[in-house]
Order: sequence, then C-alpha cells, then structure tokens
Amino acid sequence: MMVLEARAAAVPERRSEGVLAAALRAHWPEYAMEGALLGIFMLAACGFASLLEHPASPVRQALADGFLRRGLMGLAMGMTAVAIIYSPWGKRSGAHVNPATTLTFLRLKRVAPADALFYAIAQCAGAVLGVALASVVLSDAVRHPSVRFAATLPGERGAGVAFFSEILITFLLMTVVLTVSSAPRWNRFTGLAAGICVALFITFEAPLSGMSMNPARSLGSAVAAMTWASLWIYFVAPPVGMLLAAEVRLRWRGLHSILCAKLHHENHERCIFRCGYPQCGPAAERSRA
Repeated sequence: MMVLEARAAAVPERRSEGVLAAALRAHWPEYAMEGALLGIFMLAACGFASLLEHPASPVRQALADGFLRRGLMGLAMGMTAVAIIYSPWGKRSGAHVNPATTLTFLRLKRVAPADALFYAIAQCAGAVLGVALASVVLSDAVRHPSVRFAATLPGERGAGVAFFSEILITFLLMTVVLTVSSAPRWNRFTGLAAGICVALFITFEAPLSGMSMNPARSLGSAVAAMTWASLWIYFVAPPVGMLLAAEVRLRWRGLHSILCAKLHHENHERCIFRCGYPQCGPAAERSRA
C-alpha cells in the first residue's frame, strides 16, 4: 500500500519534469535569445552610463546639465529597446527581456508556465552576464561611483517614492504594450511605443527610482555593484504595476482581447506562445520551426 502511494505521489513530479524537459528541448533557442537580448541591453546601459556620467568622459565634461544627460540616456536606451524588439531574435522570442513582462503574459494565459520559468531564468542570467561583460570591456569606467554598473537606486525622496513610481511607470508601460500589441492594425508599432516609454521614463522618472521596470535588469547591476539594500523594490514593484495593468485590461476588454505574448507579431518568425492570431497554432509553429 505504501509503495503504491509513493508511486502515485511520484507521477505528478515525473509529469512536471517531462513538461519542463519537453519545453527546454523545443524552445531553448527562444530562451537563449531572451538572455542574450537582455545581456545586450545591459551592456548598452553600462556603456552609455559610463559615457554620460563618468567624470573623465568628454561627453560628461561637455554636458553639465543633468537633465540633458538623462535625456540623451533616455534616447540611447529607448533606441536600444526598439532595436532589440525589431531584431530577428526579438521578433522570434517576443522581446520580453523582463521577468515582469513574462509573468504578466503568464497571468494573461498567453505563455505556458514552463516557458515562463525558463524565460525568467534566461533573463536573469543574461542581465548578470551582460553587466559582467561590461565590467571586462569598460574596466574601471563602469565601476566608478558615478556609474556604479548602471545600478537602479532610489532617489533622494526615498524608497517609498521609488516603489510607487516603479508601480506607476510599469503600469503605464504594460498598458501601452497590451493596447498596441493586441491590435493587428497597430501591432508593428509596439516596439516604437515601448521605446518611447523607456526614453520618457529615463528622462523624467529616473531621479525618483532609477527607472528599472525590470527585476532582472536591476539584479544584473546589483550583483556587479554589490548593492542589495533596495533590490526588493525592483523585484516587487514592476510585477505589481504590470499585473495591475493586466487586470484593468481584462476587466475592460476581456481575455480574448490579448492576442499574443509577442511584442512584435507581424513577422515570419515562429511563435511559441498560446497565440490568438489566426495564422498561428501548433501546425503553424511546426512549419516555422
């Protein structure tokens, strides 16, 4: 009897392992792309932060106005985000590059749990490795206290303001993404809309929270800079803000209005998600694999 009970208890565990293994075999390219894309984003963030904020940088010496430098940083990172979303890898993986985004699409039933798990792992690993590569390439420049590995830290108004600011900007970002990406007529502009949000938030909101919107992004910088005290803000607030945006969308338009977890869907790359576009589905996925 005890043997039968032990075998019965082991069945769900084996099934879970089987689902994870099957997802890894089928979708590992998308997982790798997600990690690599966030690594590229972090390398760019560290590079632009060093260029604009290191005291020895000619750009920093020429631009004394902090607001102007933030505007240039916002423009640079907004363009980086746009390039990532419209890149071949971004078109294939969906360009979440953010565990909070993936979690939100999991809540919206457009991402399978196994894919969400591996996406989050890849995103965190990519962020850490991206900053590590930046520390090798940029050496002492990125380690300088004025750069600090492009770490996201609360502003002078404190952790409370930073926390609620992160909730607000992630709510706005996800609202924009869900609105544009789920409209077939406008889907192709999702990357541009997201990039504009990134640029504006860095320019205007960064003094409040450091403008993260991304747990993995903050983790990558925190690991290199060894700054842990405020990391909880960026692990909690972005998922809360994005999930709130998802709940508003669900109550306003319903689950059927969310077509796919890709930020840019109108392309010829395969889609691994629980997709609502008519050209997708198991047969279409196999044909594009």
